[in-house]
Amino acid sequence: MSQDARVREFVSSFEALRSEVHKVIVGHDDVIASVLVGLFAGGHVLLEGAPGLGKTLLIRTLAEGLELSFSRIQFTPDLMPADVVGTNIIVEDTDGRKHFEFQQGPIFAHILLADEINRATPKTQSALLEGMQEGSATVNPIEMEGTYPLPEAQLDRFVFKARVRYPAIEELNAIIDRTTQRREVDIRRVMTGPAVLTFRDLVREVPIASRIRDLVSMIIMATHPEWEHSPEVTKKFVRYGSSPRGAQAIVLGAKVRALSQGRYNVSAEDIREMAAPALRHRLILNFEGEAEGIDTDKIVAQVLERAESLSVRDKEVFLR
Repeated sequence: MSQDARVREFVSSFEALRSEVHKVIVGHDDVIASVLVGLFAGGHVLLEGAPGLGKTLLIRTLAEGLELSFSRIQFTPDLMPADVVGTNIIVEDTDGRKHFEFQQGPIFAHILLADEINRATPKTQSALLEGMQEGSATVNPIEMEGTYPLPEAQLDRFVFKARVRYPAIEELNAIIDRTTQRREVDIRRVMTGPAVLTFRDLVREVPIASRIRDLVSMIIMATHPEWEHSPEVTKKFVRYGSSPRGAQAIVLGAKVRALSQGRYNVSAEDIREMAAPALRHRLILNFEGEAEGIDTDKIVAQVLERAESLSVRDKEVFLR
């Protein structure tokens, strides 16, 4: 199959999967895009939003559109690591002999929804994050009493963080109409597991120009307050900037975005669109930033502006 045909096949499959999700989910276009991009980039997506905004429904609907196994874990304070990964149990065979047999936990699934992961103890969180291969975790940002926020090092494991906002009035009207009337929705399975893996290989084959790659590197460096070219907002409010995983997330996300639009190359616009979901959970604010309630998305916006405004000479100095 030619490269153009492979790209067209990806576009068709990507849009078909997005269309199936939109049969159930109203709005949340950016969140759905982040989840789909995360799927084809081979990473995990962290969804954050108030209860009742459709986070769990979104992932359930996505799973229904894929010919893959799906599992859900509802995290609670008494959940143990064995409840996630499984444990050895004693079983008796037909001859009456007893032996240990591993009983798989819910983590053994293609698509895993870890619901309210911040309600589990750090030990259980660690068991999940160490073993997960493909999945999504939802975090409840309110009712935080008795919760365990994810440490920075574990947040870095998620390729993107998507914020699930409250619906606009038109979307709220559509939700009311869809959920309070007799209506059956048939979600078609439009993609298989082997197809997902094939598309992931295609994503990594998408070329990226050296100037675009350099832009990504400067974006990451500009999130670090100690870098001389960082914007003032970084130096004032950021304690720690993004790890190299942030750069990997931006580039892989940009490649998926380019393919979804039928392009076999990465543009600066792709990089700009992927910067916020890839970096918003990787910037650690200092005390002043926390006290003033600084939104990391605003920092990312100024980081982008600074990185794109650097002169050719600055780039040469940086790259030496």
